[in-house]
Amino acid sequence: MAEAGWEDLELAEVSLSIAFLLTTLVVVVTPGTGVVYTLAAGLSHGRRASVVAALGCTLGIVPHLVATITGLAALLHTSVVAYEVVKYLGVGYLLYMAWATLRDKEALSVAGRPSRGRRPV
Repeated sequence: MAEAGWEDLELAEVSLSIAFLLTTLVVVVTPGTGVVYTLAAGLSHGRRASVVAALGCTLGIVPHLVATITGLAALLHTSVVAYEVVKYLGVGYLLYMAWATLRDKEALSVAGRPSRGRRPV
């Protein structure tokens, strides 16, 4: 009777592993915002803009990599105060960028931009 319990447990583990693998496959196959941005830049501005966009998206990972290598990520994970300080500095920076964008008169205007002809894909 004890063997039946172990078989049920092993079956449950296998079914959870299959569900996890399928979920992981869906997440990995689905394109993210970096892929969408790179494709949009390439289709609207050409190959060079697509390469620059891909490079920019790749370089966006560098701060996280540096934080992990230097141990800053572990410090922020263990210290609530340090995490809160970094979080509110980030909020302040985002608010500053929003304010600067709203104050810039030409940042949101699209009139007067010469249109480019369609390029074959």
